[in-house]
Amino acid sequence: MTDRLTRVGPTTRIRVRELSGSTVRDRRDDLATEEPLEIRLTALDGTRKTVAITMRTPGHDFELAAGFLHGEGLVKPGGIAAIAYCTDEDLPPEARYNTVTVRLHGPIPHLPSLDRHFLTSSACGVCGSASLDDLHDRCAPLPRGTLELTPEILYGLPDALRAGQGVFGKTGGLHAAGLFRPDGTLMALREDVGRHNAVDKLIGWASLGQRLPLAEHVLMVSGRASYEIMQKALAADVPAVCAVSAPSSLAVDLAREFGMTLVGFLRGQRCNVYAGSERIIAE
Repeated sequence: MTDRLTRVGPTTRIRVRELSGSTVRDRRDDLATEEPLEIRLTALDGTRKTVAITMRTPGHDFELAAGFLHGEGLVKPGGIAAIAYCTDEDLPPEARYNTVTVRLHGPIPHLPSLDRHFLTSSACGVCGSASLDDLHDRCAPLPRGTLELTPEILYGLPDALRAGQGVFGKTGGLHAAGLFRPDGTLMALREDVGRHNAVDKLIGWASLGQRLPLAEHVLMVSGRASYEIMQKALAADVPAVCAVSAPSSLAVDLAREFGMTLVGFLRGQRCNVYAGSERIIAE
């Protein structure tokens, strides 16, 4: 079959041929949409620069742009004057909704990371992300704070996250990131084909809503805990990150070095605590 894919928001409907035993039937199926998003900066003096091209699921694009810029240390809270889709007449209509322009209050920051474009995919995060040593230049270790979590609260997070995944229920092909209060109440949830994009959308939601820092919150992700996810959480001052799957070695190093709590393999009534166990109060 050579059906032409048509973009319809975060999901795309196509025709598939399903094989089940000796039975063959044609039916419709919903896929998670994946399309590029270009993020451009426009300075107060009109200077423009593209800083990222990422593959993402359409939806919450402004939050994605704001979260990406915050997580990479390119724009501080309050530094964004406006965000809009590109309306250049030379762009085809579909491309206008795949290009976001972020207008700044001041100049484009002179950072080494802006000497090239960030080329990202929906799977692996930012190419050439800052090393642990570089993170010390812009992020300080998180204080112990007052956040305390019980095992019962932790065990309830995966089900609460899954219950909020509306698009996943249709497609089965999206990652999710959820922000929770210490009592396990879900504050916000975002989905995307890229796990790091889902986190960017969530951090962007907090940034644009003037909710940063997130010092008394828990980040729960549906997949593994990578270095990119931990870096983004650290930039937002999130003290605890939980994941359904395993963390990477560098994610654990980052958590231990910056005083973060990292929980992996959070499934059912069990989990592994890789760092920051002092925030988990077990009887």
